[in-house]
Amino acid sequence: MIGRLLFKARQLAAYDPVVAYYRDRVRPRILETPPLTGTTDDTAEVHVLTSDKDWLNTVWALKSFYAEVPTRYALAIHGDPGLSAEAVLGLRQQFPDARVIEQKDIRDEVLDGLSGHPLCRRLRETNTLAIKSFDFVHTLRADRMILFDSDLLFFAPPRAFLDHLDSGRRTNTFNRDVATAYAVDVETIRAHGHKVVEEVNSGFGVVHRDSMRLDWMEEFLQIPGMSEGHFWRIEQTLFALCGARYGMELLPDEYRVFLKGEVGDRPYRHYVGAVRDRMYAEGMRKLKGTLLRGHAA
Repeated sequence: MIGRLLFKARQLAAYDPVVAYYRDRVRPRILETPPLTGTTDDTAEVHVLTSDKDWLNTVWALKSFYAEVPTRYALAIHGDPGLSAEAVLGLRQQFPDARVIEQKDIRDEVLDGLSGHPLCRRLRETNTLAIKSFDFVHTLRADRMILFDSDLLFFAPPRAFLDHLDSGRRTNTFNRDVATAYAVDVETIRAHGHKVVEEVNSGFGVVHRDSMRLDWMEEFLQIPGMSEGHFWRIEQTLFALCGARYGMELLPDEYRVFLKGEVGDRPYRHYVGAVRDRMYAEGMRKLKGTLLRGHAA
């Protein structure tokens, strides 16, 4: 169902002049805004994966987040194997105190660290999104990670999220997905003796370093069908399973992924592929007057 929605959304977006205007004309103007400095607070560290196609979205996502939170949490931006030198330079100019981590500098080190966990290593070798499962924790410089996707936009302080982060609770937390979307069905997971919480989305949350244990992930990858599941669902399933074993909770319903309707008074929206056109026509349109104020609004 989500695949059909994504295809239809891309078709519609290709012919929508409003989407095209905000994507092609407004979106690049974020580079005219001042660099975001001071991202050094190590009480938690933001980790985000980006690509050559999405790095401008990442700039919008991060600047909208830091505009709404009171703390300049440390920041690590991971590039996928195709991230261009131009994108790396742009990210470093926009976030001069962040670490922009290129695959050429980290891939071999991460794979060496997975040598005792062959299923984890194989996943990391074959699935780009496994960077979220392994590289994020491998390079984490704090006890807690703010798990962050490149297609989030923030319109108000995410108070429930910040309350969880500030509380010091020893649980992970995630936003809810539009439906349960794991590499294998929950019945199979439970039949093999594992706890699972449904509807976990790995786009936004708080993850404790010691919840993402390699021995646990190696065990979970032995569940029949896990390694062959849909490529973008495997890392999400690993976050869900590690969280369920470690202890976790879901953010309130206003943080849920949704595919229909406007953002309204929600503090943020996760513009997953099926509604990516809305990131431009709704999200950037809504933020243009604040993030671009005085520069290119």
